[in-house]
Amino acid sequence: MDERVKVYETKMTKSLESLEREYASIRAGRANPHLLDKITVDYYGMPTPIQQVGNISVPEARMILIQPWESKLIKAIEKAILASDLGITPSNDGKAIRLVFPELTEERRKELVKDVKKKGESAKVAIRNIRRDANDVFKKMNKAKEISEDEYSDIETQIQKLTDQYITKVDKAIEVKSKELLTV
Repeated sequence: MDERVKVYETKMTKSLESLEREYASIRAGRANPHLLDKITVDYYGMPTPIQQVGNISVPEARMILIQPWESKLIKAIEKAILASDLGITPSNDGKAIRLVFPELTEERRKELVKDVKKKGESAKVAIRNIRRDANDVFKKMNKAKEISEDEYSDIETQIQKLTDQYITKVDKAIEVKSKELLTV
């Protein structure tokens, strides 16, 4: 692969990784510690990720247990969870916080699958935009006689193959997440 094309491959990889991070935050009725990734707690005046103020575990399929290292953080963690878009009310016993995830309804599962597909389409658009940008750059180089007609043709083919690969990976990610959501 041409070295100049690798820059665009890196951009496509970042688009795919971004999609996978978004998918990790979509709950499928099962407890997943990554659901807490975007939640921060006020820790001595600093917004700090929950993972850095306590131990997070999944003792059961539909429960996340958060054990803060300092018991005075329980109220702050509860407040952060309530303020987030998780839609789950935390319960605490003075030492730990439990998040119990209700079973998803069929209707909610279908909504989530639609959301997954929409996010997947956005990732595909991003990848196609990267392809377009790459093609524009190399077309200009060709017109300015910085690269030959053959080089331009080879690079264009490489970029198209890359695009196809990443579109396939996005389709696979959509399929896997949709299947996960629809599995009861």
